[in-house]
Amino acid sequence: MSEWKLGAIESRFADLIWESEPIPSPELVKLAERELKWKKSTTYTVLKRLCQRGIFQNRNGIVTSLLSRREFYALQSEQFVEETFSGSLPAFLAAFSTRKKLSEEEIAELQALIDQNRR
Repeated sequence: MSEWKLGAIESRFADLIWESEPIPSPELVKLAERELKWKKSTTYTVLKRLCQRGIFQNRNGIVTSLLSRREFYALQSEQFVEETFSGSLPAFLAAFSTRKKLSEEEIAELQALIDQNRR
């Protein structure tokens, strides 16, 4: 399994952590029980897995992120483009825009990103 890919449930759990951090692990257990209907053992198993992948840490019973949500999803996006389009962002955008036409607003945002990266 790729370290930058999360399943749907792992993503929901990661979002809980990002929204609540820093959070004591017992509080995270209660939050996961309430929001995901998880048992304590499930919470700690998934947390351990995400810590081993370098996304979060559990130090002295306090859970924090090692990567922000934005950093994580940037890495995930880069990996997707690399694996699927041999690292070619233009190939990704070409494939994306064949089925979904970009709005004028989206085009302007992309152009602003291009201009920003030219500097």
